[in-house]
Amino acid sequence: MLLDMWMPLTMVLLLFIGILSGYPVALVLGGISAIFLLLSDLPLAFANLMLTRVYANALNNWLYIAIPMFILMGLLLERTGLAREAFRVSERMLQRLPGHLALTVLFIGGLMAATTGVVGASVVLLTVLALPRMLDAGYSAPSASGLISASGTLAILMPPSVMLIILSSLVGVPVGHLFRAALVPSALLLLLYMLYSLGLAWWGADRNAIPADESDAVSSEPQGLWRNALALFPFLILIPAVLGTIVFGVATPTEASGVGVLAVLLFAGVMGKIDGSAVMTAAREAVISTAMIMMLVMTATCFSLIFKGVGGDGLIRSSLELLGGGSWSVLFLILLLVFLLGFFLDWLEISLILMPIFVPIVTQLDLANGLNGVSLLVWFAIVFAINLQTSFLTPPFGVSLFYLKGAVGERVSTLDIYRGVMPFIAIQLFVLLMILIFPGILML
Repeated sequence: MLLDMWMPLTMVLLLFIGILSGYPVALVLGGISAIFLLLSDLPLAFANLMLTRVYANALNNWLYIAIPMFILMGLLLERTGLAREAFRVSERMLQRLPGHLALTVLFIGGLMAATTGVVGASVVLLTVLALPRMLDAGYSAPSASGLISASGTLAILMPPSVMLIILSSLVGVPVGHLFRAALVPSALLLLLYMLYSLGLAWWGADRNAIPADESDAVSSEPQGLWRNALALFPFLILIPAVLGTIVFGVATPTEASGVGVLAVLLFAGVMGKIDGSAVMTAAREAVISTAMIMMLVMTATCFSLIFKGVGGDGLIRSSLELLGGGSWSVLFLILLLVFLLGFFLDWLEISLILMPIFVPIVTQLDLANGLNGVSLLVWFAIVFAINLQTSFLTPPFGVSLFYLKGAVGERVSTLDIYRGVMPFIAIQLFVLLMILIFPGILML
């Protein structure tokens, strides 16, 4: 048995060695794929099949055009200062409430998530604007850093999420179905984050964060209200224009993302915040991020296909059968594997490598949860996505933690960041459990 499986086992081992060495993941995947294509006895036609799969799944997939657009939209909101102005206005509007800075972080994190789906821009923006002020206002370093990391990470699950666009292609369901299904867990996460933050403000370590008076509260003068509304107007328009049109089938993600980028540029121009150098910087960063994603898509497609060709899917099936249990046991083992891999790998590598292997397994499980066909695939994709969301927060390689640490410098220690995200990881796992127990709420 082990003799027959030496190739897939060696591929997995080399993958981990390559990733932990710090070498670019896309090159690791491509190099391992090339080596084992030569070492295996796969026919020459398999190489042609691999090239066809890369072309069909990546280079000819119109859905992926939405990825650079959504990334660019998030970067433009940050670079033009529209998101910064919305943060300042939101803080003034919520200043009378206990823990108003935490509520502002959640509010802006939710707005950024619902318009762009880009984690890096959200976390860096919230760190620069909010973290020093939260620390000065009496928030503890762990709770402030944990809240900012988790709020920025909402962008990976809340539509229009880049992760959901990738998953829709891998699972083979319309992206609008995934966007609609992701609304409930996204709202639930936002609500639980808010309750946790308010609890800390009232009873926990952040008791000093409650404002002592209302002298600096936002003005109710008509001029002040108009200025506040104008600062939030871009987000109030972008959410229905981008997310609403996709969810209700009015526009495709590609069309909606293009309209969103144009709308951000128009808003920035009208509000006098347009800057040619900032736009070019955002465009350059969007191109770099998109190139990295597409390189990973291509090399991971090759890796998954060769891994299955040398018996990797059989290895996984045999391992699951060896561990025993029924259909739910198999599903929990899959989710546990994804969760553990999240400590070391990014969501993109996990999705691109494992989802093509797991989807056929899940469709054959008898879960008896009332779901089948497309609804079962949508449910599994959302469960998979919520599970993957933890990979942005789990130490030591959580991407959001690196974004926050890079933006805040030495003012907050790495240990404080690790401690701060633990309650939010627990909240994410609680929401995951709710979706597993009550799958019907995704289909509302």
